[in-house]
Amino acid sequence: MARFVVQWEYSADKDTRYAARPEHRAHLGALAERGTVLAAGPLADDTGGIVVFDTADADELNGHLAADPYTKAGVIVKTTVTEWNPALGAWLS
Repeated sequence: MARFVVQWEYSADKDTRYAARPEHRAHLGALAERGTVLAAGPLADDTGGIVVFDTADADELNGHLAADPYTKAGVIVKTTVTEWNPALGAWLS
């Protein structure tokens, strides 16, 4: 499995983002229940968000990102993906 930290930058269109938020959270929530999303949430200033994924590879990650309601609504203007190798913490099992 590979761990990825995804940072999103949101567009200024809050109305569209807020309308898509329930579906976005349900999508990530379902992935969290399966163990694919380890943590997720908005930045404190509400300009973006961070999600930590545990996937087989980058192709699987890209499928999850493409399926996200925020992606489909066009409210993400920048995505930064970093593969991460955690060395300490509760996620190491």
